[in-house]
Amino acid sequence: MYEVRFHGRGGQGAVTAANILAVAAFKEGKEVQAFPMFGVERRGAPVMAFTRIDEKPIDVKTLIYNPDFVVVLDPTLMEVVNVTEGLKDGSPVIINTKKNPEEFNLGNYKVYTVDATTIAVENGLGTPMSPIVNTAIIGSFARVSGIVKLESVIEAVRELSPVKKEENVKAAEMAYKAVKGL
Repeated sequence: MYEVRFHGRGGQGAVTAANILAVAAFKEGKEVQAFPMFGVERRGAPVMAFTRIDEKPIDVKTLIYNPDFVVVLDPTLMEVVNVTEGLKDGSPVIINTKKNPEEFNLGNYKVYTVDATTIAVENGLGTPMSPIVNTAIIGSFARVSGIVKLESVIEAVRELSPVKKEENVKAAEMAYKAVKGL
């Protein structure tokens, strides 16, 4: 089983990112679960979302405490949340930032970065003050993880995006190509 934990802020699309990943994996014949965990339910508050992917039925019905992969939609969360808590040794972390991976000291975790914020804004997804980075971050996840194909992500984005479907697809494609640390 492959377990992913997303860290974001309310309004950035972390919950939708978890759902897009689940739908993309489902389209490839995998078993999936996707679910959120909210603290204070308001825009800007820290949010976690989770996705499980497996080849066989998933019987686990708990939060993900020891993920195989962490995705950080807002790097400022790293100042207040231990995003690597419980993360398995050597596991990958994708961070939405303009910085290079080597600028982060996350021990023995493999850090990848992508400027999902700029990609989202360039595609009209949200505003410069409140970009919606979920589709870009899932595009980068597809590249780094190899768990799902970009084509499946694109299908899921088209299916789940309520508006700006092609802009969201373009953001996923751009982020797929823009990952640093490979």
